[in-house]
Amino acid sequence: MSKRLEILKQSLIKKEAQLSNRISAHFDTVKQANGQPLNDKRNGRATLNKWEKQNDAIRNLMTSIDKTKNAIDAEESKIACVNRVNSFIPVEIKALVESGDLIQWRKHPHTFFVDGVDKARIVWLEKKKQVAHKFTSQIGDKEQLSKFAKVYNALFKSLNGK
Repeated sequence: MSKRLEILKQSLIKKEAQLSNRISAHFDTVKQANGQPLNDKRNGRATLNKWEKQNDAIRNLMTSIDKTKNAIDAEESKIACVNRVNSFIPVEIKALVESGDLIQWRKHPHTFFVDGVDKARIVWLEKKKQVAHKFTSQIGDKEQLSKFAKVYNALFKSLNGK
């Protein structure tokens, strides 16, 4: 489970607990009134306004819970997509991702970033069964360039040389 998914699930648990507290507080307020303030000309409107505020808070919390559930679904689908793509990626790339030398982009799971390098990317071309690179000309720092070249060249030799 990813860290983001963990955070979203914890948020959902907190929001659902808060919703149940708000609903029980609302029902307690309604029971407390016992119908009497509604007949009162001085305080009836204030009681109705209080109930409406509580209803609005409950509705807002329910929409927030729906948004969190949608975010959890989206996160789970991203994780499933990454897992599906990982079934086609070579073992050499998986090993570098697990060691932390490469970072897999979840938006495009076939694209990888070298840890510590800003712009350049390593791309796994599934149809050609080759590794390629993008945006290497935008690396300004020599240290980053040597780090990227070290990782890319090792992958190129092991994967494209087959």
